[in-house]
Amino acid sequence: MAPAVSRVAFLFLGETLLVPHLWPIAEALAVLDPALPIDLWVASTTHEALLGAWSADMPSMRLRRAPGFRPDGGADGRNPRLPAKLPMLARLAPRLLGTRVAVCAEQTSLWLPRVAPFHPTRFVKTSHGSGSMSARSDRRRRAAWRTFTSSAAERDALLAHGLDPTRLFVTGYVKSAFRQRTPAAALFPERKPVLLYTPHWQRSRSSWWAWGRQVVAMLVAQEGWNVILAPHQRLFERDRDAQAALAEVAQLPHVHVDTGSFAGVDGSYTAAADLYLGDTSSQVVEYLARPRPCVFLNPDRLDWRAAGDHGFWACGEVVDRLDALPTALAHAADHHAGYADAQARFAATMLGDTGPHVAARAAALVRDALG
Repeated sequence: MAPAVSRVAFLFLGETLLVPHLWPIAEALAVLDPALPIDLWVASTTHEALLGAWSADMPSMRLRRAPGFRPDGGADGRNPRLPAKLPMLARLAPRLLGTRVAVCAEQTSLWLPRVAPFHPTRFVKTSHGSGSMSARSDRRRRAAWRTFTSSAAERDALLAHGLDPTRLFVTGYVKSAFRQRTPAAALFPERKPVLLYTPHWQRSRSSWWAWGRQVVAMLVAQEGWNVILAPHQRLFERDRDAQAALAEVAQLPHVHVDTGSFAGVDGSYTAAADLYLGDTSSQVVEYLARPRPCVFLNPDRLDWRAAGDHGFWACGEVVDRLDALPTALAHAADHHAGYADAQARFAATMLGDTGPHVAARAAALVRDALG
């Protein structure tokens, strides 16, 4: 075994949506260097169940319960109640002293190197999500010893916010290497084209509060599409009645409702869909890795061309009147040729490289960080 100082930790301390952005690197690292000890720090039984199943045949990995670990969650990977992050990090800090490199996918874990820059562990931050709405100005980002970005465009955007160019590395889109997805064939009894509706969780960016229930009613009433209704996990924190509203239609054979399972965040639905219906969720970027028809909802009639952060709306028809939605959906496939080039350019710019080799590239950089 490698000496203790060469140990690598992966911090699975946040929402389950972060797991597919982080696990492929850990998996690839275990293959790249089977003798390297890898700790998987987990915050709940949900994380423990997911990672335990995937790492069972990888002897170099061990699951470790983070301070404040919650015995909370189920087998479907539904986002659990998480322990308070800052107390957890404070208690985790001394346990990482024998760890040379810690890899995380969210900004919160970077509080540790930000407030304790003398801590010997090198923090590597890998990006989660992609697109023009990414929060790049957070000062915690500067505390990372290395930051992995999906594309050269994203690297340039971070440079513009003052990050050190010597700490930025373009890896490609790590989540594209995630292998543990739900097969599309398991979702519906009858084969039909699949429409995915996935509204954003933040009210200011979402179509849900203005139009969501009416959109659901329209989609339920038609039978030409199999429909996946999969809002962002955190939408249900903001709209306490949304889960009950979707439960009313969940038993219909052409409707699949997901109110927070792991399949809603692991790329299963964007892979399965033939048409994307949404607003500003970054999932559209993943969807566009394989260009297909899109329709975007604009209930606030935002002048999105002047907004500066809605470039992805150039990849499909933008609907600013609810009564125009049925026609937009009916003709989305016919109109797709007019958007296909824009979609391919946008995906290449935002996602960069995709595929299984991306995780291996990131894993090699993590191993190099051991020094």
